[in-house]
Order: sequence, then C-alpha cells, then structure tokens
Amino acid sequence: MQNISANELKTKGIAAIETILAEHSEAIVSVRGKNRFVVMEIAQYNFLRECELEAALVETRADLASGNYVQESPEAHLARLDNTA
Repeated sequence: MQNISANELKTKGIAAIETILAEHSEAIVSVRGKNRFVVMEIAQYNFLRECELEAALVETRADLASGNYVQESPEAHLARLDNTA
C-alpha cells in the first residue's frame, strides 16, 4: 500500500488519492507520521465487505452443522446474557 500524508491530502486534495489509486488498490493516510486511515475505491470496499459476509456465513453454517448453537426464547436469551456479564 502506498502512503499519503494528511498534509499532502490537504494541499493536493482528492487528486493525491486518485494518483495512488491508479496504481494501488488502497492508500494509507498518515497523520503526524502515524498510519490512521485507509482509502480505497468503493468497488474494492464492496468486494472486501462481501468476502467478510461470506466468511461469516461459512462460519455460521459450520456452527449449525456441528450443533454449536442454542435454541431459546428471547427472554431466556436475555437472561443468559445477563448471567454472562
């Protein structure tokens, strides 16, 4: 990933981000020398979000297949949460 400083972003604006994203999928924005933010095109973000949701679905299906779940009423669920806190 390519870095861009907050100062460079302030002076060059969105053009600084567009230049980096023309060659890289993400750009890191550093503030006072520390990496703080990641900027990417919305298509890349949507792809990553879809991957994250797909992984959650796979994990949920595995839990269901192995019996790793609890079936209970909403009241029982809240009571169980209160007991674990």
